[in-house]
Amino acid sequence: MSRGPRSIARLAVVQALYQMEVSGVGVEAVIREFSDHRFDRNIEGEAESEGATLAAADEAFFADLVRGVVGHQREIDAAIVKRLASNWRLERIDATVRAILRAGAFELSHRPDVPTEVAIDEYVELTKSFFDGPEAGFVNGALDAVARDVRG
Repeated sequence: MSRGPRSIARLAVVQALYQMEVSGVGVEAVIREFSDHRFDRNIEGEAESEGATLAAADEAFFADLVRGVVGHQREIDAAIVKRLASNWRLERIDATVRAILRAGAFELSHRPDVPTEVAIDEYVELTKSFFDGPEAGFVNGALDAVARDVRG
């Protein structure tokens, strides 16, 4: 399946947010790294024939999402935590799932140009590319609840 420039950018956003969390690198440094070194290579593990190269990413969209998630992280985390089971803390969630939720919640709350269904579907599909288990259903439910809260 060929992915569009925004879909590829979303994958890069999840990778960048994960990288920032585990390495402590700053937002501008990670955007620069992706721009300089990652957007000209194939996505790890995917064949070039699938059309999934980071070179095709919408780099401006990528940078907007990464900056937005970081700049609004407290608000985004609060929106996600509000929808978690009462005994769950955001820190308990897998770091990749946390990055997916943060990116999805940011799009839902700050990118009204992106339809709700598109944002949720994109992040559910991304989750499926990382996990074979119940994570996609979890992301779907959490982002659907966040969407009801932030978009009415």
